[in-house]
Amino acid sequence: MRVVVTGAAGMIGSNLVHGLNRLGAKEVIAVDDLTDGPKYRNLLGSTLADYFDKDEFYARFAAGELGKIDAILHEGACSDTMEHDGRFMLENNYRCSKTLLDACLAQGTRLLYASSAATYGASETFREEPAFEAPLNVYGYSKLLFDQVVRRYLPTLRSQGGTQDGQVVGFRYFNVYGPREQHKGRMASVAFHHFNQFRQNGQVKLFGEYNGYAPGTQSRDFVFVDDVVAVNLWFLQNPDKSGIFNLGSGRAQPFNDVAHATVNACRALDGLPALTLDEQIAQGLVSYIDFPDALRGKYQCLTQADLTRLRATGCDHAFSDVAGGVASYVRWLASNPLI
Repeated sequence: MRVVVTGAAGMIGSNLVHGLNRLGAKEVIAVDDLTDGPKYRNLLGSTLADYFDKDEFYARFAAGELGKIDAILHEGACSDTMEHDGRFMLENNYRCSKTLLDACLAQGTRLLYASSAATYGASETFREEPAFEAPLNVYGYSKLLFDQVVRRYLPTLRSQGGTQDGQVVGFRYFNVYGPREQHKGRMASVAFHHFNQFRQNGQVKLFGEYNGYAPGTQSRDFVFVDDVVAVNLWFLQNPDKSGIFNLGSGRAQPFNDVAHATVNACRALDGLPALTLDEQIAQGLVSYIDFPDALRGKYQCLTQADLTRLRATGCDHAFSDVAGGVASYVRWLASNPLI
């Protein structure tokens, strides 16, 4: 099998490349924009058959110049939710994906792609249905627009009982955290920022009260990147399954849980005992800052993936909770300081 991973030097993309290699895949083709050169470190230790710059790949693939490609794991996108340039966002996240989809359908190439829980906006129901989709920013809209296009194709695919031989799967990622996200800057996970805050300053900071939520109690569905990889690879190994699916842990946990787990995992590295959250707050290891004005009205205070549709496919992967996932991640960060 020849598999392409776009955004291959990014967080999820690079972990997918390493996951494919662990499955024994050697014909893995990486696609990215390495203007940010240090991102190459995310691919160290992987085995690649080829590498293409994104501009070259999309044009050559659409022209049918790259031979038979069995599947594309499309992770390449602008994931900065604070990017307000709509033309840039739609070109990168919608038009590029639509052109890729057209080429995949024409060539019989399976497409597994990254959507986002940002499509739900401030909804309190996280089910893959239009009634609950109202993004709060142009990033979420760019992802929703492509999901809407995919929905028009789904009834014709083999997995939906139609006649077209193919697979298209969209994954609505919730709050992904884990190895190889250091290049993301402000868009890296809170676990990453908490680790660095604690190692540098001996404390972590969380947002204070907002929208009826007490300090640190705004809650998200935090999903470990290893779980994201496992679900992607499950679908790759089950080509009869198509659709748009939530990919989160299925549980909402407060940011306090991330801070608590990070501090205790860092303390464990130094041989120190675990503390309760109250003890951490009392000792100044966890503190709170005023909620930023720039995020008011644009912030999801609660996300929790409804996994009903994912489970209906037969995917029964068991997801890590914050305590386990963050502890594993902190150990990885401590042992990979150069990445």
